[in-house]
Amino acid sequence: MSLINNSHPGNYPRYRRLASAPEPLRAVVNEPVITVGADLLAAITTEAFTDLAYYLSAAHLEKLAAILRDPESSPEERFVVSSLIKNAVIAAEGVFPVCQDTGTATVAAWKGEGIRTGTDDAGVMSAAIRSVWQKHYLRHSQVAPLAMFDEQNTGDNLPAQIDIRAVPGEEYNFLFIAKGGGSANKTALIQGSKALLNEVSFEKLLDENIRSLGVAACPPYHLAAVVGGTSPEENLRMLKLATAGWLDNLPVQGAPDGRPFRVPAWEKRMMAIAEKTGFGAQFGGKYLAMEARVIRLPRHAGSCPISIGVSCCAHRNIRGKITKDGAFLEELEKSPARFLADCRDMPGAPPRINLDQPFGKMLAGLKKRKAGELVLLDGTLIVARDMAHERFLRALRAGLELPAYLKEHPVFYAGPSQSPPGKVIGSMGPTTAQRMDACAPELMAHGASLVMLAKGNRSPAVAAACKKFGGCYLGTIGGAAALLAQEHVTEAEIIDFAELGMEAVRRIKVKNLPAFMIFDCAGRRAF
Repeated sequence: MSLINNSHPGNYPRYRRLASAPEPLRAVVNEPVITVGADLLAAITTEAFTDLAYYLSAAHLEKLAAILRDPESSPEERFVVSSLIKNAVIAAEGVFPVCQDTGTATVAAWKGEGIRTGTDDAGVMSAAIRSVWQKHYLRHSQVAPLAMFDEQNTGDNLPAQIDIRAVPGEEYNFLFIAKGGGSANKTALIQGSKALLNEVSFEKLLDENIRSLGVAACPPYHLAAVVGGTSPEENLRMLKLATAGWLDNLPVQGAPDGRPFRVPAWEKRMMAIAEKTGFGAQFGGKYLAMEARVIRLPRHAGSCPISIGVSCCAHRNIRGKITKDGAFLEELEKSPARFLADCRDMPGAPPRINLDQPFGKMLAGLKKRKAGELVLLDGTLIVARDMAHERFLRALRAGLELPAYLKEHPVFYAGPSQSPPGKVIGSMGPTTAQRMDACAPELMAHGASLVMLAKGNRSPAVAAACKKFGGCYLGTIGGAAALLAQEHVTEAEIIDFAELGMEAVRRIKVKNLPAFMIFDCAGRRAF
């Protein structure tokens, strides 16, 4: 089955023709062969990833707005979702990308046998992707291994992941995806067996795995599960397509030939399980997921791969096609401001925390706040994440002093995209705190990182360290990086490890930055 699927019920998606792109040509009159030049292939790739940096689909935004209109939504998730829509409005101005993690560039393509390019298609698309990332100040997130444990940033966000399949016909179909590391990290593969294919076992497996997703990957999620597959690799390929909505038009019933199909009854049960977690859209509520897909595939009788994964609130995928009539891209939403009418203001009047007062006094103020409480942060934060923390620990274990800034200011786990000209900083949101869990207790024991800001769940060891050393962990909204950069960051400078690029240590100043107390200083946790 080719899985070429460019239509949906209703009017979604709509396509726009790339007016400036060169026309494809028929190589020989009356011959079913269409010549697609490298310039056309580059043009559709360039426009696709440029659109993905700044725009979301109308269907995705409509689902967010529906959460705002639901009277059962919690105040916290209304606040989060309102911020996500405001973020989309800022991003649509074409300066700040939707998310600081502008993703791994992924292309799934189905090339009709009647299409002739005469070039290295993946090479042409890779060059176009490099150009987009450089021209638009997007974040370079790909690192190359130099040795078993030594890595460095490739500097151009390549390599991309490009998968081209040959299919019948005279069309070249594309699914372009910009996938961030946080949501990719939440992919789970279970090598099961027939023993899981009953209601009790399968629901138990879903419950365990959906709970383990937590909120680090920026919900509300597009949630998907794929059951079966002729191999684990095929199962995971289908999971990526499912989370991007590419499989939405599959039939809803199986057949003796083993065709893939959707299972709507289990999609409803997945949504119920997600709601029951109470995680909501990041800080409590019912909308851990905004939709779910369950795909059933044929399998070897002796194995049953099952995968579960998500696409986050920065749901960046776009369809494209080249036909004899030209090149076409899915029309994303260029005017998201039309959804602002549903947005709600911040709940209550949160207490403010002055981050520039003496650290002990600031910490004393935070100790009055309980898990789950919302505060507004004003003042200085130290931005550092994975590679910088590795260096902090290396220094500590070598008997060296930790940098003073780690003891004088809260640390914000984040890595911004490149700063556009004239802007203080590029899009910047919190990264997944769990990746720093192995470092936090040791740093806190030396009086560093006593106040941490990021997103998502953390280990019990970090909660215990907060209680033991009198520290705390706060979470700010994931997926609102353009909003944070434009409205909350007033100053930024690199102060250490500049060679780490987006992972360099920065000192920033923020104003009115909302943050929820996740682990308070007594070791209590919001979730």
